[in-house]
Amino acid sequence: MEVVVDGSELAIDEVVAVASGRASAVPGVALDERMKPALDLVRERTAQSVVTYGVTTGLGALASTRIPPEQAAEMQIDLVRSHAAGVGTFLDVPTVRAMLLLRARTLAQGYSGVRPDVVRFLLTLLDRDLIPAVPSRGSVGASGDLAQFAHLALPVIGEGFFLEDGEAVPSRDALTDAGIEPLVLQPKEGLSLLNGTEGMLAMGCLAVHDARVLVDTADAACALSVEALLASDRPFDPRIHELRRHPGQVRSARIIRRLLLGSEINASHHDDFVHAVQDAYSLRCAPQVHGAVRDTVEHAAAVFSRELGAVVDNPIVFPDEGDVVSAGNFHGQPLAFALDFLAIALCELGSISERRTDRILDPDRSSGLPPFLATRPGINSGYMLAQYTAAALVAESRISAHPASIDSIPTSGLQEDHVSMGWGAGLKLRSVVDNTRHVLAVELVCAAAGVDHRAPLQPGQGTARVHSAVREVVAPLNDDRPVGADIQAVAATMERGRLATIVDDMEME
Repeated sequence: MEVVVDGSELAIDEVVAVASGRASAVPGVALDERMKPALDLVRERTAQSVVTYGVTTGLGALASTRIPPEQAAEMQIDLVRSHAAGVGTFLDVPTVRAMLLLRARTLAQGYSGVRPDVVRFLLTLLDRDLIPAVPSRGSVGASGDLAQFAHLALPVIGEGFFLEDGEAVPSRDALTDAGIEPLVLQPKEGLSLLNGTEGMLAMGCLAVHDARVLVDTADAACALSVEALLASDRPFDPRIHELRRHPGQVRSARIIRRLLLGSEINASHHDDFVHAVQDAYSLRCAPQVHGAVRDTVEHAAAVFSRELGAVVDNPIVFPDEGDVVSAGNFHGQPLAFALDFLAIALCELGSISERRTDRILDPDRSSGLPPFLATRPGINSGYMLAQYTAAALVAESRISAHPASIDSIPTSGLQEDHVSMGWGAGLKLRSVVDNTRHVLAVELVCAAAGVDHRAPLQPGQGTARVHSAVREVVAPLNDDRPVGADIQAVAATMERGRLATIVDDMEME
């Protein structure tokens, strides 16, 4: 797969493909033509010392400081150096790859006034898998993710570090080994390498991909829990959900019902109203909760998709009008809200999953399953502590679900007196995604064991596939063993999309 970077809008799937290394990114054939008008205007205004923010003036609270033309290029290098103030652990490779791609796309639009060489340099780093070492802390998500993009930009001028096996190595040495010459920045190029929302956007695109996998997996886990708990399939009747019309709810109900088709377990008690007149909310209301998560994910995807075609640099160059305007498209508020909303939704996906797990393990509420699914209860503890892990992760996610986007804190001498905190929202979301994945893994492990105890009755066609996918990586629990490995194994197969693929296949049949 090849993603062409010519300034046009990208798709979330394209970002994910490049971030994961499954696709390459190449410059468009008309890149020079598209970028030349804005570049010519910036050069003209610099030569004539026309007041232009970030080109012939300082930045932020220093915007009133004039910069003479002969120092305009020098200032750009100093901008990159001075803004590289990030701290903390380094970002993971997929996030940095996405940032390189998105920054190249922004500059390629032809509204920044930089050379095509800058775009090509960023794409060369991607092509050679030279990944800048970018610290994870230091952005308030307003003038964009300035500190992070400064660290991303340092290798462009032969400074900073690349990641090699998780360690930071000087970029100059790696560039020399690769036969790549650093760039000497021209007016506005340093600023354009720093400004914009692509950092939080990169995290958002990757999170949407992960969230779609998680919500499909949650439907599969719920269906397996319905089998394990001898719950009813009646709440998934499509007539119910068509009366409410939320698309996510309709789809989740359809998926769960389809996974249960042909279930001997379900048929054994289908008409037993004494057994299950009403199931617990975590089972009966799963489509309503999972579906709301689905709709939230797609709302966030719509926000991020718009941003994937947006101009977010500052100042913006309008070559046709001969104008350069300083404004605020770099402000991350739209993304910050969506990132926070995603964290809230995924937290609830984990919360309802943990409740189903607890029910499977509780002998008073599990319709006859052994306590904690232990082979010899009392001697064995079974999966008792697995629920502790799920509970701890849900509690942690609830803290992370507190919205960052309401915590504006002023910067730059009150010039930047309201900021989005979108970067922080993205970082929190990453932890919620990981927590939710492991909470769902706990449910799958326990639900699979519950289905084992319903033998010789067989689960449905779809739930049998889900059960088999779990058994591919986790053996049945006979005597006690360290269950953390079971949870990690299922989480890994989830991350690879194994359970979500089963759901997709069932929907297509």
